[in-house]
Amino acid sequence: MRPPSMSGHFLLAPIPESSSDYLLPRDIKLAVLGAGRVGKSAMIVRFLTKRFIGDYEPNTGKLYSRLVCVEGDQLSLQIQDTPGGIQVQDNLMQVVDSLSKCVQWAEGFLLVYSITDYDSYQSIRPLYQHIRKVHPDSKAPIIIVGNKGDLLHARQVQTDDGVQLANELGSLFLEISTSENYEDVCDVFQHLCKEVSKLHGLSGERRRPSIIPRPRSPNMQDLKRRFKQALSPKVKAPSSLG
Repeated sequence: MRPPSMSGHFLLAPIPESSSDYLLPRDIKLAVLGAGRVGKSAMIVRFLTKRFIGDYEPNTGKLYSRLVCVEGDQLSLQIQDTPGGIQVQDNLMQVVDSLSKCVQWAEGFLLVYSITDYDSYQSIRPLYQHIRKVHPDSKAPIIIVGNKGDLLHARQVQTDDGVQLANELGSLFLEISTSENYEDVCDVFQHLCKEVSKLHGLSGERRRPSIIPRPRSPNMQDLKRRFKQALSPKVKAPSSLG
């Protein structure tokens, strides 16, 4: 099942400095999980900046934060990148402590594999089972993503395999190319944001910034500069800060 396209209804903006007169929206907490080298970091950066960066050093888990607007509702989005510390043996998964803590923290999940790596595909089912074990009574939305869809010459996982797995687990599925199609990457994150916001009914009450800690984001000085520019008198009604 493919999430509907919502690219025209989604805006990104840096989270502003805290102010006693400013009301921040509630948090939407997402985690991107999967084996190493499947393109998790590239997906997140592509979504937030529209840029594709192909090579990353193995990460220990970075937290990204932005203000987003989904169909008129402003949300405080936090995306947790995760290390690829997943080993599958006899359909059992050994998960590092930091990954387990991430699963406890998050409200919505992207499970990512590479179509060029069958082992990464095999890690999706135990990852899904681990999420449901941590959240036994939760309806936290989960989307399965087959990444690197442009590398057809190196394909090890067929599209039908992804569809079948998603159907068995009751999840949405999308095969994408992070490097070639920004719209598909955007649609995945947008749909997950929308599902989490629907789950928690985030259309009413908002919190003051003293209640919600603002995570540290990469390049915050640049984000602050861009936000101040958007609030300058020269700009009457900014519609996008990306």
